[in-house]
Amino acid sequence: MSSTDLKLEAIVIPVTDADRSKEFYSGLGWRLDADFAFDNGFRVVQFTPPGSPASVQFGTRITSAQPGTAQGLYLVVTDVEAARNELLAQGAKVSEVFHPGAPGAQFEVGDGSGRVTGPADDRSSYGSFATFSDPDGNTWLLQEVTTRLPNRVDPAESTYTSADDLEGALRRAAAAHGEHEARTGEADANWPVWYAAYMVAERTGTELPQ
Repeated sequence: MSSTDLKLEAIVIPVTDADRSKEFYSGLGWRLDADFAFDNGFRVVQFTPPGSPASVQFGTRITSAQPGTAQGLYLVVTDVEAARNELLAQGAKVSEVFHPGAPGAQFEVGDGSGRVTGPADDRSSYGSFATFSDPDGNTWLLQEVTTRLPNRVDPAESTYTSADDLEGALRRAAAAHGEHEARTGEADANWPVWYAAYMVAERTGTELPQ
């Protein structure tokens, strides 16, 4: 195991017009971190999606890739329908929520025949998606993740990146705790401890309390 942290903090996407792309991502409510232009024509613009630890960069003379060739860029959300509605309100053209009818169908281009309309059965974590594109055709993939698979998150860093993220976790903990009280047949006066255990376990992919 490496002892050196390698933190993915920015990805570069190829665009035709940096100003047009800047207007698009600004319109989504993403945070503008930088817009630096130099005399030799090099320009870098950086945006960070809400709650994201990683950023996206574009500009001029920043990549040789063809505009629009960045595909399937993941944006993980705790509620894909709420995220879709918010993006629609901000002017993005977002697909309907869907789940793959066959492995990999979330990456299909064209008719999308492998996609099944509606969220995954039982709203299973990792299974529900929606997509949208920027003006050049670079595609973003919304994926709903509520419970992490084991070893996907460092247990020492089970943090929440926004108030909405924390609210969603609290609501899921409350629903699960209600089922817990129904099974035991009595009110749980020590519910904060149960909530805390549930939220950390959900975040880190460890066994959920019953």
